[in-house]
Amino acid sequence: MEKLKSIISHFPEVTGVESVSPLGAGLINDTFVVRTSDPENPDYVMQRINHAIFKDVDLLQRNIETVTSHIREALIKEGDPDVDRHVLRFIHADDGKTYYFDGESYWRLMVYIPRSVSYETVDPKYAELAGREFGRFESRLTHLAGSLGETIPDFHNMTLRLRQLENAVAADPVGRVAEVMPLVEQIRSRAEDMTFADRLYAQGKLPKRVCHCDTKVNNMLFDKENGSFLCVIDLDTVMPGYVFSDVGDFMRTAGNTMPEDSPELDKIEFRFDIFEAFIRGYLSTASAFLTQVEIEYLPSAAEMFPYMQAVRFLVDYIEGDHYYKTTYPEHNLVRARNQMRLFECAEARHADMQKAIASILASQK
Repeated sequence: MEKLKSIISHFPEVTGVESVSPLGAGLINDTFVVRTSDPENPDYVMQRINHAIFKDVDLLQRNIETVTSHIREALIKEGDPDVDRHVLRFIHADDGKTYYFDGESYWRLMVYIPRSVSYETVDPKYAELAGREFGRFESRLTHLAGSLGETIPDFHNMTLRLRQLENAVAADPVGRVAEVMPLVEQIRSRAEDMTFADRLYAQGKLPKRVCHCDTKVNNMLFDKENGSFLCVIDLDTVMPGYVFSDVGDFMRTAGNTMPEDSPELDKIEFRFDIFEAFIRGYLSTASAFLTQVEIEYLPSAAEMFPYMQAVRFLVDYIEGDHYYKTTYPEHNLVRARNQMRLFECAEARHADMQKAIASILASQK
């Protein structure tokens, strides 16, 4: 507690600290809520930034400052009466930066948004809300792509992920390749189709947008009393990318009828109702800036992300489980097979996804 208070003292705006306690169970950053005794002073969220993942903290925070400042200015121009609950605000340290380095760790504080709540449940209602608000988020930031850097370089680079798989197979560091070769061959057979985004970009047919890159319902805040949307949070991965990232990543997590580490492959289905709801919301706010190519490949985005995650889980399994936390020896292999099954289920609904998109666009004209 005293160490944390000492760190907070480097953020002059924060006064009257009464308590600091853990908040949530995030997998990346350590998060705390800072309560203050002054009723006129807000509470805060304090985080230790995981700089093993976000290696350039200065770039990370510059990205976030650029994005939040841009959104705040837009909300003010629109006459939003509750701006401070509709966009995050980060606090400046005594050196003028929005983070503090204590010699070992990087820390940041943001204003706690009162009377807010996040949800874990994904149903068509919240899927449509998520699509609408992540589409609006991208729409507000369309002109910032050249102003931001990649906080995790090549995060969603499918060509690189496949190269990593080939390198892992060739090295076979812990002798696991023989047992997984059928899965490796299955992945290889779909590699040409699933690197479509990298090819389109290389051909000049696909732009880079400002994307959230971690589109989950629990990365949105809602009003605790009336359930209305407040703002998008967890901005660490906001960076230039393809819109496929925000559509595909949402469907990878929300569109699976089973948890991503379930070994019951026969129970895995692609939740078309979630896809349809998310896309309806997404196109209501994003169709004005999307190109025809981006719209055409939205079904492929829903397929690419479970495929990509299967590759990442399999690479980690082949290399000896260094990246993802596991609870038993075959955990990553089970995950990889799970995601390939979801990929197959999504691919089987490709034509249905195309029809749904055409119908939604026609209804929105």
